[in-house]
Amino acid sequence: MIALPALLSVGVPPQVALGTNKFQSMFGVFTAARHYREHGLVKFREEKLGFIITFIGAGFGAWTVQQIDSHILGYIIPVFLLLIAVYTIFSPSLGKHQTEPKLSKEKFFIIFGSLLGFYDGFFGPGVGAFWAIAFMSLLGYEIRKATAHTKVMNLSSNIISVIVFSLGGSVIFLYGIIMAAGQIIGARIGSGLAVKNGIKIIRPLYITIVFATIAKLLYDRFLS
Repeated sequence: MIALPALLSVGVPPQVALGTNKFQSMFGVFTAARHYREHGLVKFREEKLGFIITFIGAGFGAWTVQQIDSHILGYIIPVFLLLIAVYTIFSPSLGKHQTEPKLSKEKFFIIFGSLLGFYDGFFGPGVGAFWAIAFMSLLGYEIRKATAHTKVMNLSSNIISVIVFSLGGSVIFLYGIIMAAGQIIGARIGSGLAVKNGIKIIRPLYITIVFATIAKLLYDRFLS
């Protein structure tokens, strides 16, 4: 929402901006995922299937976006994000407590690892919101656990996306390394706040970020 437009604003080509953004983002999600793991909110070994499926989907998405124009997604994604935000606002109990899952983890990861992995490799904005709402509504995770697992899936898609974008010459490593320093600091502070405060801080921030992402995408498409 911030880093990608910033890269584009200084004249970085779209595909290179996407690749560089994935590179710097990888450091932040790794830092956050590790912090959540240290506090027992996620176990990497239990999420191998999701990690692998997301890895494959994101790799295909990152390859595809380097072949075609991805701008059409800018018109579609705000609609889905708006639906998610409305659903979250009118479901106040969502994510407060662990509930019974509606899907098995295997089916969940095959479906959402493929779809959201591809989307994250292809475009990306709002993917964290999509993962979090899926974990809460379909696997019954409380919001801290959903956030922790979202970071693991983001890490998977970022790793393969960086590999694919790098092979395509679409990463400016100097920019990415400088931005990564801020990612690491921000991820450590943010995950620490989430562990301590749980739903009290994550829910309002989550809704705010979703609406901000919607506004930014709509601005980019219709007003910029």
